Amino acid sequence: MSSRHAAGGGLRHGWTTGACATAATTAAYTAVLTGRFPDPVTITLPKGHRPAFALAHERLGAGSATAGIVKDAGDDPDVTHGALVSATVRPGPTGSGVTFRAGPGVGTVTRPGLPLEVGEPAINPVPRRLMREAVAELAKTHGAPGDVVVEVSIEGGEELATKTWNPRLGILGGLSVLGTTGVVVPYSCSAWIDSIRRGVDVARAVGYVHVGAATGSTSEKTVMDLHRLPEEAMLDMGDFAGAVLKYLRRHPVPRLTIGGGIGKLVKLGDGHLDLHSGRSQVDLAALARVVAAAGGGARLAAEITRANTALDALCICREHGFDLGTLAARRACATALDVLRGAPVEVDVVVIDRAGVIVGRVGP
Repeated sequence: MSSRHAAGGGLRHGWTTGACATAATTAAYTAVLTGRFPDPVTITLPKGHRPAFALAHERLGAGSATAGIVKDAGDDPDVTHGALVSATVRPGPTGSGVTFRAGPGVGTVTRPGLPLEVGEPAINPVPRRLMREAVAELAKTHGAPGDVVVEVSIEGGEELATKTWNPRLGILGGLSVLGTTGVVVPYSCSAWIDSIRRGVDVARAVGYVHVGAATGSTSEKTVMDLHRLPEEAMLDMGDFAGAVLKYLRRHPVPRLTIGGGIGKLVKLGDGHLDLHSGRSQVDLAALARVVAAAGGGARLAAEITRANTALDALCICREHGFDLGTLAARRACATALDVLRGAPVEVDVVVIDRAGVIVGRVGP
């Protein structure tokens, strides 16, 4: 594959699954019309990029053709990096236009709330548009009607999907064919935030009145067990507390439980909405002042100032009989309500230690 380019800091951009599927579709339909596969095959992406993709495999049959491309996600730690994305194109009924099918490794939508109807293959709207445009251009060039069935497959996709949010979103049997620009930006937050939004959409569509959002797997299990929430009601918040709260402000669910470790939720209480360690830090001096103002006393405040971490501060507070966990929960809840700006969402917060023991809780 060529036309790879560098992102900031020298990291290489890559190409989305949708871009790979579009290139494979272009190559396969060209072969249906001409008997020859273009290799490499060049496509045009929404922002004007024109990447060229080398074919990893090709097969021409009676009235159909299959082309495959190995996805290169650049320097992004994408679960689908190196996956073989294939498209099989065959003629469809007259007047049908382009019809999409889920081949092996591509999921099927089983719940409402996603930008696709239930029962549809999990090929998102922009990749569908790109593939339709590619088919239309080739059909015009070769005087063909452009009525085709496009079946997209991803080798090993069913297993890879277990490492994504698809099962929780009700996309079963494989991966989604994604991409709004066709370009994978290394370490971009956009895919994670998009999954948070789709999680909220699905929860609302199926009628959940209580969702959970956790900073990690331990806090997620704690919230699920505490409130007997199904996995499908859990939003994959991670460090993106702001993304959860801002989307719920516009698309409310009646109740939200936030769960997390003491360090992450102290940061949320300080007003940080991105909880990643590289983008926000626990301010122990500020925490000491908060504890002192809450009645912890000057001696305890001084010890907190000298602590190594928020967890260390929690242990120090325990020795002094001061409930730092509940204070952290109360402050985190206040930040969440401030971001929600009066949206009809009740919030409760659960703070855990490293072992998953609840050390603070506030809310309904």
